[in-house]
Amino acid sequence: MLQLTKDNFEQEVLNSSIPVIVDFWATWCMPCKMIAPVMEEISKEYSGRCKVAKLNIDEAMEIATRFGVMNIPTIIFFKAGSEFSRIVGVTSKDAIVDKINEMIA
Repeated sequence: MLQLTKDNFEQEVLNSSIPVIVDFWATWCMPCKMIAPVMEEISKEYSGRCKVAKLNIDEAMEIATRFGVMNIPTIIFFKAGSEFSRIVGVTSKDAIVDKINEMIA
């Protein structure tokens, strides 16, 4: 899974030729740890069709602020450099996959 920083965010997400799913998280966030294995699975299953990336908000708070991330985990789905959709809080793998399939359809 791709690790995002303030240095590579624009290149990897906003300028990406394929859709990108960004998991906004933090090391101290227990719900973030619960969803991490699901994001890893999705990263493998959708390899080549979309990117799955993580952004540690403690290391890139300005990006989290720019996209209005108030609670974590927040998963933002980007298509053609713009926000397509988002999910806030822990959710099921099915709910995430449904959003991905809607985005890449």
